[in-house]
Amino acid sequence: MQKARGDRSELGIILTITFCLFTFAFCLSGAAAQVTDRVVHDDGRMRGNPKAPITLIEYSDFTCGFCYRFFQETWPRIRAQYIETGKVRFLYRDFPRAFQGPGLETALAARCAGDQGRYWQMHDRLFGGDRRLGPADIERHAKGIGLDLAAFSKCLQQAYHTDAIFRDRDDGVRLGFRGTPGFVLVRTEGPGKEPPIVIPGAFPFEVFEEQIDRLLGAVPKGRG
Repeated sequence: MQKARGDRSELGIILTITFCLFTFAFCLSGAAAQVTDRVVHDDGRMRGNPKAPITLIEYSDFTCGFCYRFFQETWPRIRAQYIETGKVRFLYRDFPRAFQGPGLETALAARCAGDQGRYWQMHDRLFGGDRRLGPADIERHAKGIGLDLAAFSKCLQQAYHTDAIFRDRDDGVRLGFRGTPGFVLVRTEGPGKEPPIVIPGAFPFEVFEEQIDRLLGAVPKGRG
């Protein structure tokens, strides 16, 4: 009896969250116009099948506790069920919560690692482990993934990825995000066929599952 009540309670929470998401999407009906080619473009920060019918975009900050929780708890299930099966491709976008400090420094570290072909290795280390993200810890991660430390340090010092990082953030703001994490689900071939679904927070896996499955159900046969 208690289990049944618990299941109904959990279902009620999921349904309430789903209703809120649709309300949020309705309030952001202009979001489709903001999902530009740059937002969905693969700039090297993509996981999964490039031709997957659905794209999931995360706007995130490496220092954000809720972003860390998403990476630890929800991401592994999304990866196993949708990314590794070729149904969804995943794009990461920077949304540092401050204009200087650790959020920007860790975003720069990931991009500088990307210059050496190791973006995701750095990404995963920044979201894993002991969550210490100071300069010495970033250098430790760089050593751990085998980066050329001289080139990496020069990249960090020159900070030439800064403008691109804040372009990501500006895109997120136009989509309605004011904090992290924030997610957008969209048909890969571009907006118009189906409006994007905006998920403003680290919701449980079941919310992502329901919305992804709904979009997959709208994909014409032969594309999924």
